[in-house]
Amino acid sequence: MQATRGTSLSSTDPAAHPSTSTNRHRLLFAVVAVGAYAVDLVTKVLAVAHLTPDDPVDVVDGLLRLDLVRNPGAAFSTGTSYTLILSVIAVIAAGVVIRFGRRLGDRTWAVALGLLLAGVCGNLTDRVFRAPGFLRGHVVDFLEFPHWPVFNVADMLIDAAVVLIILQTWRGIGITGARHARS
Repeated sequence: MQATRGTSLSSTDPAAHPSTSTNRHRLLFAVVAVGAYAVDLVTKVLAVAHLTPDDPVDVVDGLLRLDLVRNPGAAFSTGTSYTLILSVIAVIAAGVVIRFGRRLGDRTWAVALGLLLAGVCGNLTDRVFRAPGFLRGHVVDFLEFPHWPVFNVADMLIDAAVVLIILQTWRGIGITGARHARS
């Protein structure tokens, strides 16, 4: 390595090996995405196996109950007649997230995009493999708070990702880890 003006780059200096840092962030992105996706899938399999539609189970009285619902639409059961379009949008969103994942240079962004990819793919998996058919399947929702629509783990992952993305944007930290001045 070349030293300039009395400084030297150590082999352990992340700036000396930007690809090592990028690879660590990509690995974190992948681990978060796969792990969170697995949690979503397992919880949905358990919900379908152990819950009956229209027969909710109170977990924490008055606060949380499990209520199996199959949702053909998006959040708050909107767009129920647009399941195919929602599926196509999810495929595009997953592709965009993966593309952005190639530019990662920050841990928080890696976690945010991993959660986002897991959530999008979790609900997309339902749309691909569940009834009534390919790209028209209904999403399994089963968590319910009072006065709130029934949701699932994938929905929570997407929400958490959005919070982290807003936080990083507010802090002025770009996806590559570069700081941008806030105006």
